[in-house]
Amino acid sequence: MEYDVKEILRDSVEKGASDIFIIAGSPYAFKIKGHIVRQSEEKLNFKDCENIISQIYELNPHEDYNHFKETGDDDFSFSVSGVGRFRVNAYKQRNSAAAVLRVVNFGIPDPAALHVPEEVMDLCEEDKGMILVTGPAGSGKSTTLACMIDKINMERNAHIITLEDPIEYIHNHKNSLVSQREIYHDTKDYLSALRAALRETPEVILLGEMRDTETIQAALTAAETGHLIFSTLHTLGAVNTIDRIIDSFENNQQQVRVQLSEVLCAVVSERLVPAINGGYVPVFEVMRVNTAVKTQIRENRLHMIENTMAASKGEGMLMMDDSLLDSYKKGLISKETALNFASHPETLSRKM
Repeated sequence: MEYDVKEILRDSVEKGASDIFIIAGSPYAFKIKGHIVRQSEEKLNFKDCENIISQIYELNPHEDYNHFKETGDDDFSFSVSGVGRFRVNAYKQRNSAAAVLRVVNFGIPDPAALHVPEEVMDLCEEDKGMILVTGPAGSGKSTTLACMIDKINMERNAHIITLEDPIEYIHNHKNSLVSQREIYHDTKDYLSALRAALRETPEVILLGEMRDTETIQAALTAAETGHLIFSTLHTLGAVNTIDRIIDSFENNQQQVRVQLSEVLCAVVSERLVPAINGGYVPVFEVMRVNTAVKTQIRENRLHMIENTMAASKGEGMLMMDDSLLDSYKKGLISKETALNFASHPETLSRKM
């Protein structure tokens, strides 16, 4: 059977799929509202997979299919005019080519439609320092950051630089100018790109991920020099995030605590929970760094942060359990789901 990749991609967008699976031994499949749905009765064999994946590479002339065959792993993104943008992870399994494609539609999502709370979007008012959006892989961090960058793009007259691997959302120039650099294509790595960005007079820098100690240190320094830095970590919860950053430094941890307490503005933690109508709903925790939190970071009293957050909701703090409760009250998630994901299920149950 002959497969036309462009038709598969167009069909995935029309059906509202979030992911496309190309794996030998199964028909190609879409993930729609959290469920994997096979799109035909015809199972793909290894030649079908090779043919489909080679077509994907043809749509992106910057990528080398032979390089993928040699290494067994590749990660990139590409756009198809009039269809959408796709993030690809190609890999080998059982000596056969396979791929999973994330569907990223053109255009920036509406944060209200995605249930991104005001406590998150209000962070766009910050003009310097560091804002971290954290959570497990696939929890919606990139989408939330795209919404925040778009808000700044509309409301501020600034130069915004995004450093991403890969680029997922295309930002048009609005009131700001936006430079988007893809790691490994436009620049060597995150650290090189971040150092170069500081010479490109940005007010806002989106650093796709802080992968190593050197990059974290460079990001802290950039935030110290008056830039607004957005970045991500694969952690859940403000305390775990701060711990991860400090633990990445073997030496000078007290110096890093002091530095982090001065530049960190907020930590947003995000996760996706099952929705009543299928699919997923994001829930959030937001920690803003007020005077009390600064002291707790500096003096390594992180165990006190949760209590400070609970007592400071009027300052834009948001607890994960409160976000679950709000989603439950709006009829987005079930009581069982809310309690399953709660940090303090007994307390949440009483509030319900």
